[in-house]
Amino acid sequence: MSTASTAQTAQAAQTAANKAAFRRLHDAANTGDADAVMKAIDDVVAPDLLFHAPVPMGAAGAQALKKVYAVLLQAFPDLRVRVEDMIAEGDRLVIRNTVTGTHLGDFRGLPPTGKSVTYSEMFVFRFTDGRVAEIWGVVDSLTQLRQLGAVPGNPA
Repeated sequence: MSTASTAQTAQAAQTAANKAAFRRLHDAANTGDADAVMKAIDDVVAPDLLFHAPVPMGAAGAQALKKVYAVLLQAFPDLRVRVEDMIAEGDRLVIRNTVTGTHLGDFRGLPPTGKSVTYSEMFVFRFTDGRVAEIWGVVDSLTQLRQLGAVPGNPA
C-alpha cells in the first residue's frame, strides 16, 4: 500500500471514529436521560474542552457542556436534536441541527410556559485523540426566545 493510500485510510478511520463519538453524545442527548448525557460527555469529551458558544454557564471545559445539557434537559425534558447535515474532514466535524422541545421547566429565569420550540443550531467540533477537544457553536436563541414569548416578535 502506498504512503498516500495509508494516509487516506488513516484519515477515513479518524473521520469514522469522530462521527461515532459525536453520535454517542447525540444519541444520549435524545434519550432525555441526564445521567446518560453526563456519562457520554465523560466518555467522548476532553475534560479541558474549549467551548466557544454564547452560553454563559459559569463553568469551563467539559463541565460547561454538562451545564448546558442540564439546563436544556430540565427546561425541555422532551428535547430532541435532529441532525440535518454532518460534514467531516480531518479533525473537524460540522453539524447543522434542528432542535425541538416543550418548555416544561425553568429556562434561564423564564418559568415554564408549556410552549413548544423549534430552532436551528450549528456546531463545529474539533477532535484530538478521539475526543471532542473544542466546540464552536451558533444557536438561534432569538427564535427560541420569541417562541417562548420572552422577547417580542413573530415566533415563527
